[in-house]
Amino acid sequence: MDLRTTRGIIRVVDYNPEWPDWFSRLRERVWPSVRDIAVAVEHVGSTAVPGLAAKPVIDLDIVIPSRSELPLMVERLGRLGYEHRGDLEVPDREALSIRENQPAHNLYVCPRNSVALRNHMAFRDHLRAHPSDVAAYSSLKKQLAERYPHDMDSYVEGKTDFILSILAQYGLSADCLNSIRRVNQSRE
Repeated sequence: MDLRTTRGIIRVVDYNPEWPDWFSRLRERVWPSVRDIAVAVEHVGSTAVPGLAAKPVIDLDIVIPSRSELPLMVERLGRLGYEHRGDLEVPDREALSIRENQPAHNLYVCPRNSVALRNHMAFRDHLRAHPSDVAAYSSLKKQLAERYPHDMDSYVEGKTDFILSILAQYGLSADCLNSIRRVNQSRE
């Protein structure tokens, strides 16, 4: 099941001011088990941007110093009930899921210097600083959810050019941007 849908329907809602609290609760749940390994737990994705419409699913990136800590992170998070799902075709971003997914969230583990983390952080930080882009992105996401309510691939692909136009401003190489485009166009 894709955690970003409800009963197969892509649902984008107006910003909920409770989302930062949801993130804090989730962070408090995982941090004690990983704090001796992890560098940080970051709130990323659309719910991390005040005013941005989003699917009501919190995205968390657990930042680790290097890929070598991944097996220990997977083991520790497994003790909390998380199941390792692999990279889901996104290099240096490992996904984990949990059966009791409340509040609804996606949990990722990313090495500190990974493109995946840089992508998440640059996009989030840009939107936090540019309200006009928040309005444009909110509108785009709502239009795509309405147009493709049962088609996550088309929804994601429809956001790609907007996302890449922002990331191109932050020094991501053409190879990195092309890699992001390929991932967004080849989703399961």
